[in-house]
Amino acid sequence: MSSAHDNPRAFLRALYDAAVARALPGEVIGRFLPAPPKGRTLVLGAGKAGGAMAAAVDALWPKDAPLSGLVVTRYDHVPPAYAKQPGRIEVVEAAHPVPDAAGQRAAQRIVELTHGLTKDDLVLCLISGGGSALLSLPAVGLTLDDKRAINKALLNSGAAIDEMNCVRKHLSAIKGGRLAALCAPAKVVTLTISDVPGDDPAVIASGPTVPDATTCADALRILQRYGIEVPAAARAGLESGTFETPKPGDAVFAGHEVQLIATPQESLEAAAAFARDAGIDAHILSDEIEGESRDVGKVHAALARAVARRGQPFAKPCVILSGGETTVTVKAKGGKGGRATEFLLGCAIALQREPNVYVLAGDTDGIDGSEDNAGALVTPDTLARAAAQGLKAQDFLDRNDAYSFFAPLGDLLVPGPTFTNVNDLRALLIL
Repeated sequence: MSSAHDNPRAFLRALYDAAVARALPGEVIGRFLPAPPKGRTLVLGAGKAGGAMAAAVDALWPKDAPLSGLVVTRYDHVPPAYAKQPGRIEVVEAAHPVPDAAGQRAAQRIVELTHGLTKDDLVLCLISGGGSALLSLPAVGLTLDDKRAINKALLNSGAAIDEMNCVRKHLSAIKGGRLAALCAPAKVVTLTISDVPGDDPAVIASGPTVPDATTCADALRILQRYGIEVPAAARAGLESGTFETPKPGDAVFAGHEVQLIATPQESLEAAAAFARDAGIDAHILSDEIEGESRDVGKVHAALARAVARRGQPFAKPCVILSGGETTVTVKAKGGKGGRATEFLLGCAIALQREPNVYVLAGDTDGIDGSEDNAGALVTPDTLARAAAQGLKAQDFLDRNDAYSFFAPLGDLLVPGPTFTNVNDLRALLIL
């Protein structure tokens, strides 16, 4: 009898922990570090894993080699040990997902730190998901409030992450390869943790150090597609091409390196290996699943029911794993929850109380949206327990309020900040 049968909840939580552990900077960053240069090493970075990446670099970099820099991460995302005893790299905190003044100040300081670099120097850029909001430096003529309003509208529009980042890049003075241009003539080595479908470094944190193949025209099309209004200065900069980003093949990127140090697929494989070691077959659907969260939840539920009832396409017992970044189109104000939690609510309704199916979904950074949970769990009796408390699942889904549905059931997943970020993990256990 495996632990999955004995305690399905604990088993699913252990799968989540295995996925997170595979992406922790301290475990993976060492083999990607370059040799110290003839000159000095400047560390710059942004993202939810930024604090942990900075701590890992500081611990592993030779003590006698010059090392300094500035990394910005989300509030409460500096590992406690590094916060208590900071190293050579300064780590500051700012807001995510909607930028704030602290993020703008950090971005301005990062720009200033690039002044005076020489060809003998090395810039080590530590980039992870969330860096787009954290590294906020509006293009000329725009204010932080402009960027915040556009960012909020994009987040609520249902736009895919690559679409959001296309717009963000073109309205920024630092993203879309511009940071790399500022670092010339120093060599830039970018170490990145992927939180995006396809692991494209140009999309992760809006690619501050890599070429941008998207154009101002693309950004305008996206704004039009989702009906997002922008200030006159933003529209003028996009229409005239003044806000264009450095493109692939630009000499400014010559000799630069980009290394992916952790990816969603690797974390899914770590979860699958954990399940197989426990005697449960594991099947990875994809690390690139996108779409409306509630609809993706329905599709996963249909698959789980087919396995539970007919043993197709997989034999039970098994666990089905997927990753990627779904979206939530916010239809009602005041609802609480994020992608993972809304996925689960859609999934729970579509499962129709199917016996022996347990589901966990959570963001690997520990925070799903803007609340204190990473996600939640669904059990065969979720809907029955909810009904006993007078909670109607469809009502909560209609108002994008999945957090408020799972909270009174005691089914929220609350690990706290994990100090990494490789997107959402979804695990369906069919016994």
